[in-house]
Amino acid sequence: MATAGAPRRFYRCACFCSENLYVARYGLHVRFRSEQQLRRDYGPILRSRGCVSPSDFQQLLGELEQEVERRQRLGQESAARKALIANSYHPARPELYNSLQNVALAPEFLAAVEYSTLPGADLQGLLQRLETVSGEKRIYRLPVFTAPFCQTLLEELEHFEQSEMPKGRPNTMNNYGVLLHELGLDEPLVTPLRERFLQPLMALLYPDCGGGWLDSHRAFVVKYAPGQDRELGCHYDNAEVTINVALGKAFTGGALFFGGLFQAPSALATPLEVEHMVGQGVLHRGGQLHGARPLGTGERWNLVVWLRASAVRNRLCPMCCRKPDLVDDEGFGDGFTQEEPATVDVCSLT
Repeated sequence: MATAGAPRRFYRCACFCSENLYVARYGLHVRFRSEQQLRRDYGPILRSRGCVSPSDFQQLLGELEQEVERRQRLGQESAARKALIANSYHPARPELYNSLQNVALAPEFLAAVEYSTLPGADLQGLLQRLETVSGEKRIYRLPVFTAPFCQTLLEELEHFEQSEMPKGRPNTMNNYGVLLHELGLDEPLVTPLRERFLQPLMALLYPDCGGGWLDSHRAFVVKYAPGQDRELGCHYDNAEVTINVALGKAFTGGALFFGGLFQAPSALATPLEVEHMVGQGVLHRGGQLHGARPLGTGERWNLVVWLRASAVRNRLCPMCCRKPDLVDDEGFGDGFTQEEPATVDVCSLT
């Protein structure tokens, strides 16, 4: 298993600026390198989804060019936001910026983690300590945080949201939420959550996906509310494994839905729906096709952690399905390293 040690350098793949660009209006992820390539590769499906007139296409082209430029600036702008927040932001709940304590974690979660660290622990024993949502899809659920901790974290997130501090988008599909590394919660909250608690679980649940070799992450909170984001289209995560924890508030609707592993969105016929339960985390493989149904009422805030293993992704970028072309980036980047990791049999390569 990967353990904490000397600082390591992480990278992203150059495909980040050309692959997997999301066009919300047409519900489509596209590769974009030129106008000619876009017309050739996506012309028919774009027309079938309403991109019909020359002005429609020119508008789309402009949006994609802006998105590419945004992605090219992303690392530098994110580092600038993080530095400004560190110097100028005054937290509402400063205790969150101390190292994660067991009191924040649900007893069921602590019991599952404790079992996972025992000599002789195995998958069948662990499955007795959590809920199997789908054995076929390998989707699981268990309580992660206590109700008081969820409330404390929500108070801090809302305080930051209402502040004048600059805010980055959580990802390319969500417009509302918080990047936890920019807020300063990566080191005290997410890194210990990954290293001390999630990795023993994932090593048993997803050994073929690098679950025992998780050495980086990307963590963000997404917010769904009336007048803001209300749903999320089909997609895969740029992760080996994902945990999605509902923090609150009171809401209806917004269920997760799942298809197959690396299934084409157009082939999704009868998805599996999973309702959110506050404080509980849904665990799934990053390549599992999924999305979120429309929010009914209220506000929904979820903590999403993309868990990454360089031992897996150094061999094949999950976004372009090629050997990664490494580019310098800030922090954990997209989880790639220049080292030659131990060999791991990975589900993403089969």
